[in-house]
Amino acid sequence: MSATLRSLEGQDEASVLREIQSALNGLRFGSVEITVHNGQVVQIERKEKFRLQPPATRNN
Repeated sequence: MSATLRSLEGQDEASVLREIQSALNGLRFGSVEITVHNGQVVQIERKEKFRLQPPATRNN
């Protein structure tokens, strides 16, 4: 994963990127939302969706 964070003001860029990467790991369907306040990442939210497929129909 390649990303650049412009303004972290006191935050360790590597640790923020690790948290984002951790949120993305294993995510098949869903989203990752990053909230920034006053130039700082304050929240990383992961929303995961599970796709359920109907049972296969049998042709009798």
